[in-house]
Amino acid sequence: MSVFDASIDHYLEDLRVARRCSPHTVSNYARDLKAIARSAAARKIESWQAIHSNDVRAIIAEQHRDGIAGRSLARRLSALRGLYNFLIGHGQCDVNPAQDVLAPKDKKALPATLNPDEVNRLLTQNLNDPMICRDLAMFELMYSSGLRLAELVNIDLVDLDLSVGQVRVTGKGGKVRDLPVGEHAVTAINKWLGYRRSLPGADDRAVFLSSRGKRIAPRTVQMRLKKLAESQGLERDCYPHMLRHSFASHLLESSGDLRAVQELLGHADIGTTQIYTHLDFQHLAQVYDESHPRARKEQVVEDG
Repeated sequence: MSVFDASIDHYLEDLRVARRCSPHTVSNYARDLKAIARSAAARKIESWQAIHSNDVRAIIAEQHRDGIAGRSLARRLSALRGLYNFLIGHGQCDVNPAQDVLAPKDKKALPATLNPDEVNRLLTQNLNDPMICRDLAMFELMYSSGLRLAELVNIDLVDLDLSVGQVRVTGKGGKVRDLPVGEHAVTAINKWLGYRRSLPGADDRAVFLSSRGKRIAPRTVQMRLKKLAESQGLERDCYPHMLRHSFASHLLESSGDLRAVQELLGHADIGTTQIYTHLDFQHLAQVYDESHPRARKEQVVEDG
């Protein structure tokens, strides 16, 4: 057993017994600390006491280059800080070299969206089948009002006022917001409600029911959207939140009103909404690249 492993084992035992951390936490910390120990040993560092802050930065940077995500590295640094605090508490170290080291930030992935043509293809359906009619109503409403999946499945009949085109939803943190419902969604929901009256469980308060008359489950919504997209020939991995992303992106692209989009989405922090400005810029940049005469490289025509 190496000097590194001995210290790790003593620290993990302290986590298990004295701090009563969960087995999951202890397992993660063990894996993270052993990964750092291997990197330190590869650098010819012989003990935890011989590691300096510059070594920690170099190890974290190296692991990031090797493909370890910033979030995982942040957890590794947290584990390392905990280990050093344990060693300091037992008189085995004087300083914590990981104390001021920050994990690198991952490039934030932009949310996937459907373009308006893809939305139209998805939502152009035969309304004679009750379950397809229900699906169309659900997905029209998600795209029309930018709903989260949990918000959609929890809508009750009393939350709808289709005479004025409005739905009331309860979002994260129990925050209630009233949202407009577009004309296409109103039509689709009314059509579904006509079918709904003849289904088992029609007296249930939920708007969207399964074929057995129970409130529809989130997993069912996910599966139905995936199936619907495949039937329409959309070569995309479609999922419900993609409709919310599409709603936000298309609305921001048309209006430019970030605050309004924030309110409609129910974001507490406008910084969360700002990711859609990047999507908007991507679209504008694509239009520019394809359209502006000075944006494209001229093709070189060779003399024949």
